[in-house]
Amino acid sequence: MPPLGSHMSIAGGLHKAVERGVDVGCDCIQIFSKNNAQWKAGEIRDDEARQFRDAVFAKNIAHTLVHASYLINLATPDRALRGKSVDALVVELQRAAKLGIPYVVVHPGAYISGTEEAGLKRVVRALDEIARRTKGLACDLLLETTAGQGTSLGCRFEHLGRMLDGARHSDRLGVCFDTCHVFAAGYDLRTRRTFQSTIDEFDGIVGLSRIKAFHLNDSRSAFGSRVDRHEHIGHGNLGTSAFRLLLNEPRFGRIPMYLETAKGQCDGEDWDLVNLRTLRGLIRR
Repeated sequence: MPPLGSHMSIAGGLHKAVERGVDVGCDCIQIFSKNNAQWKAGEIRDDEARQFRDAVFAKNIAHTLVHASYLINLATPDRALRGKSVDALVVELQRAAKLGIPYVVVHPGAYISGTEEAGLKRVVRALDEIARRTKGLACDLLLETTAGQGTSLGCRFEHLGRMLDGARHSDRLGVCFDTCHVFAAGYDLRTRRTFQSTIDEFDGIVGLSRIKAFHLNDSRSAFGSRVDRHEHIGHGNLGTSAFRLLLNEPRFGRIPMYLETAKGQCDGEDWDLVNLRTLRGLIRR
């Protein structure tokens, strides 16, 4: 059975995310290690890092993951912004390593103007610079599949393949596979035939061994719409069929899977608890 969890708030302290995750039945948690809407990041004190690591151990959270700021854009033609993005991602990796978190997941970015090819090359150069500046760090980077809004890269498996194959230190790179994004980008997961076709295509272009994490999100947007709108499990256009196939795929049985669905209440229960129960109910025993 794959470890299942959710993105958790760090309000009140990093360790609070662990407590919140345990309360709703998480096996694994994803966090922002800082304010996601700001570039700046305050220093993580040694006692804060120790408190987080102790909570993860005490509560038996098997896998932790950091999501990088959405401000980061490694594909932009704006040199100043790209430099700022590289700096920010280096800090994200350093912070995650201090917390004992093995991966940081990031959206590759949008090429804004010019060509897709030029944007892909900029991402590869940025990844090489980040690897050089974080040599020896016990934390690696995961490139997330994207929905493809605007000029966003990562919506085609070929984009990810180019980035991974082009980077000099591809051994420090992996992929986070987002179900909503993949569906919105035009890869179907809803039937056994289309699910297998999508997984086979990913394997042929990128390689399944590159997948280190999943984001489990239903899609409010239509198939192939290239619009990123997350929905609760079974309440969107993916439906439960896609998640049943994914959760029962033996090759993914040990890869952590994280919800990124809206918080709040459903008939008096926490939505995370409801979504996790729905997912676990789809797993064949």
